[in-house]
Amino acid sequence: MAKRTVAEQFVDILVRAGVQRLYGVVGDSLNPVVDAVRRTSGIDWIQVRHEEVAAFAAGAEAQLTGRLAACAGSCGPGNLHLINGLYDAHRSMAPVLALASHIPSSEIGTNYFQETHPDRLFAECSHYSELISSTRQMPRVLQTAIQHAIGQSGVAVVSLPGDIAAEQAPERTIEHALVTSRPSVRPGDAEIDKLARMVDGAGKVTLFCGSGTAGAHAEVMEFAERVKAPVGHALRGKEWIQYDNPYDVGMSGLLGYGAAYEATHECDLLILLGTDFPYNAFLPDDVKIVQVDVRPEHLGRRTKLDLAVWGDVRETLRSLIPRVREKTSRKFLDRMLKKHADALEGVVKAYTRNVEKHTPIHPEYVAAILDEEAADDAVFTVDTGMCNVWAARYLSPNGRRRVIGSFSHGSMANALPQAIGAQFIDRRRQVVSMSGDGGFSMLMGDFLTLVQYDLPVKVVLFNNSALSMVELEMLVSGLPSYGTTYRNPDFAAIARAAGAHGIRVEKPKQLRSALRDAFKHKGPALVDVVTDPNALSIPPKISAEMVSGFALSAGKIVLDGGVGRMLQMARSNLRNVPRR
Repeated sequence: MAKRTVAEQFVDILVRAGVQRLYGVVGDSLNPVVDAVRRTSGIDWIQVRHEEVAAFAAGAEAQLTGRLAACAGSCGPGNLHLINGLYDAHRSMAPVLALASHIPSSEIGTNYFQETHPDRLFAECSHYSELISSTRQMPRVLQTAIQHAIGQSGVAVVSLPGDIAAEQAPERTIEHALVTSRPSVRPGDAEIDKLARMVDGAGKVTLFCGSGTAGAHAEVMEFAERVKAPVGHALRGKEWIQYDNPYDVGMSGLLGYGAAYEATHECDLLILLGTDFPYNAFLPDDVKIVQVDVRPEHLGRRTKLDLAVWGDVRETLRSLIPRVREKTSRKFLDRMLKKHADALEGVVKAYTRNVEKHTPIHPEYVAAILDEEAADDAVFTVDTGMCNVWAARYLSPNGRRRVIGSFSHGSMANALPQAIGAQFIDRRRQVVSMSGDGGFSMLMGDFLTLVQYDLPVKVVLFNNSALSMVELEMLVSGLPSYGTTYRNPDFAAIARAAGAHGIRVEKPKQLRSALRDAFKHKGPALVDVVTDPNALSIPPKISAEMVSGFALSAGKIVLDGGVGRMLQMARSNLRNVPRR
């Protein structure tokens, strides 16, 4: 039997763990591993143009499949580029293994060319980050890293010097069976009984759901019906809980809409299901709160709890439902449902009616038409910023669609890289990148990756030549917008020059046919939609501080000669301001 190198052993273990792709950029210290991938069946090297894209793509693959995904970077600057995408994967609880190849082992600590200390650098964005300094360490360290990533749902990093990767693996090294899936966690009977008593004792119950409700849709609906509870959700809970939900009252938070805010504040008992919702300003402080989460470190870190329940949402509800008495009054639920319907009619649909002649095009209109034209099982990747708002308010989940973004880390430029990882999973499934012009241009080089691999990703570019979310942040802080505008090229022309399908849309009547043409195209496509830069998101709850901040910034803009700009903004948002 021929002897294996450490690199070959490394790749073999990845394959046994179910890794099918290794995303990265080649480089000297990484070459032994890349060559081992070349010679190993069952795994492919995916060459991207920037290592940050590699990490985002791996994170997207892990989120969509629930399986371990992997990325790699060469020594120093190469693996350092991974860090932002790894932060996103880690905060999204995506199981990702990152290989940070390293300088020659004999040179570590001498300020050698390109020297960094990746085992230290990645410690904050991983559950496990270790350096392999001996060939005998490799199997156990890699296997431990894999089980950290899978078992704790996050990132694990292995730093491997190139010279050690090229050495022969020692004989009789320990390679044990790998754990590749997580168990279910059921709370104890004492906690279930306490929760049942609290539910029975509450007149008005509201459920607020996050991504931890994945796989628990039926149980949440059954429980909501039993206790006549309105059901709100956080952004990451939308795709799992909003569809086929007769108790839906919308979303809370900075991007929220509907009556979720009111439902969480006007109840007697608020039950947080599988959510680590970070915006405690949107949570009540005068009602009883229960939190159910499979991650015990999440319990109580956002708000004071009256009961903390450690367990899967599905297993918890399965145990809880038979123990609670069915409520008969729908008064609270029906009142919240009416508020929600009124809010949707008056706010969310404001820009999607009678706008076929408005130019620049309302971005809400683009999102609404995209929602109608996209496939029933489409995967949407969503850029941070205003694209988050339009996706949250206008994309319709149905149990088959997926929507992912940098919802916890909040990084720019995530949508295109995540679309790459999503499309490699299944080339036949429609993948749509909802990109902002700021995020797209930041990592635009990897549009060439779509062309190189002929990935049929459809990029719908919301091109308003501005960082609109940043403008809104400035306005509510009482500051005039500054440093937020771009002079953009014709992105569709760039797409065509790269060898992809590209079309520019400047009038609403062109939009639907442009999207249909892009979706029919068999390869990568980009639809460059020129949208209204004055369309702003209005939060579901407007504080006095926000109003005064906006008025102050409006005054500053007017005094600075921007009357026309404020008039345009007022016209763009007049119908979107909630009436009291």
